[in-house]
Amino acid sequence: MAIYKRVLLKLSGEILGGGKGHGIDPNSILRIVKEISEVKNSGVDVAIVVGGGNIFRGLSGTELGFDRVAGDYMGMLATVINALSLQVVLEGIGVHTRVLSAIIVEQVCEPFIRRRAIRHLEKGRVIVLAGGTGNPYFTTDTAAALRAVEIGADVILKGTKVDGVYSADPVVQPDAQRFDFITYEDVLTKNLKVMDATAIAMARENNIPIMIFDITKPGNLMHVIDGENIGTQVSEKNEV
Repeated sequence: MAIYKRVLLKLSGEILGGGKGHGIDPNSILRIVKEISEVKNSGVDVAIVVGGGNIFRGLSGTELGFDRVAGDYMGMLATVINALSLQVVLEGIGVHTRVLSAIIVEQVCEPFIRRRAIRHLEKGRVIVLAGGTGNPYFTTDTAAALRAVEIGADVILKGTKVDGVYSADPVVQPDAQRFDFITYEDVLTKNLKVMDATAIAMARENNIPIMIFDITKPGNLMHVIDGENIGTQVSEKNEV
């Protein structure tokens, strides 16, 4: 049984890229969308913030000599492509979906307006929030924390390729400790690569817990929604 009423799901672009990590993998996006539909059908309001790293990552542009601001805007446009792909597949299986973007692309999606986003949720629609925060130098992790606050989400669910937060990179250090729970403060002071510091600080300030879990494993999204301990909770105190 779902323990949340409204969730903000953060997906990296690489998740949509499947095994290759780039482009859009049809099998990966369909599996994730079916799980999102299951969550929606359980009575939970679902908002999604998607990254764009499978298409273009702003920071990578600087290595090619791009201006950082221009690179970040290119990354924002990449998130719009991913958001539209999620919308198409979601609606293909019967889930009413709206894409709202922090950058104006009126021909393909709505501008992000907080009250409009909340109204879509109240009408039973999934919303996909694209364009990051609409500003360069801010990550889609920060956008996820910001949007979670704005729409009144109960939790930020960060779907990744790992099963939680570790004391070190488990690939490099096989004996690294995996946490079931960790505080915002410990994430920041230990410089753990969970989400960027701005996102963690915003979640802490607004007391929104973050659940880090492996979304590549089928069924895990619904398991998290049901409160099963399959990832790492980041919050002020253990709430699960």
